[in-house]
Amino acid sequence: MSPELPITELIQQSAANDPQPLEIAGRRFASRLFVGTGKFASTQVMRAAIESSRSEMVTVALRRIELDRPVDEQDMVAAIDRNRVQLLPNTSGARDADEAVKLAHLARELGGGNWIKLEVTPDPRYLLPDPVGTLRAAETLVNDGFVVLPYIHADPVLALRLQDAGCATVMPLGSPIGSNQGIRTAESIRIIIEQARVPVVVDAGLGAPSHAAQAMEMGADAVLVNTAIAIAADPQRCAAAFAVATVAGREGFLYGVSSGGGHTGGWNAASASSPLTGFLNEEQR
Repeated sequence: MSPELPITELIQQSAANDPQPLEIAGRRFASRLFVGTGKFASTQVMRAAIESSRSEMVTVALRRIELDRPVDEQDMVAAIDRNRVQLLPNTSGARDADEAVKLAHLARELGGGNWIKLEVTPDPRYLLPDPVGTLRAAETLVNDGFVVLPYIHADPVLALRLQDAGCATVMPLGSPIGSNQGIRTAESIRIIIEQARVPVVVDAGLGAPSHAAQAMEMGADAVLVNTAIAIAADPQRCAAAFAVATVAGREGFLYGVSSGGGHTGGWNAASASSPLTGFLNEEQR
């Protein structure tokens, strides 16, 4: 897929015809694909992939920023067009709520703004989010004026509690971070989407464009992808594929993609796409 293909026009047309535009904290997004900045081979490769993805939300880990330099002077962050893209610092690596809150405030002081992707992951091996610490940090950060986008287990009860706390989105994992396993938590995510009062962003584990399309067909408002793009043999082409798949999945949700229940012969029975009655001279057969 060539980056010259009119993917931007495709995204904009889809967004213009969407009866439920994606809006977070008063900002409207045409692209429903959010991307990360970790694991890329170089800043140049990262920037090319972001441009190819047409993403309007890019997350960056605070631990990758040099703390003695303002955000706008960072080579990596400077590569992001912040006139077009919402920068989303994240608290990756925070082991508890207090550390996450400290990182968020540090990001704001360095010029990263008041949007924060909240991550509290006490276990460095599996990087699964701490639900108690996440809720506690979210409550503090919302009260401190942050736009909080929390990364969570696909836990419908926690998702509701975070919405009640004032979070701008909820971001349930599809599968563990960086695993590229796809959506292993589909049934719980469906419940979260059904109950949501804020946008639902499927975050973590999406390893192929088809995974992004699946999340969008389920009714997710957006997806966040990092590892699959960063480690691809051609990150720029991979990012473009995710961009198209996200649009396709959203369109599938809007028109009501079939769940396979279009016949009464059982879930594994065939269903003819052409009529099996009314043939010419059928009475002679």
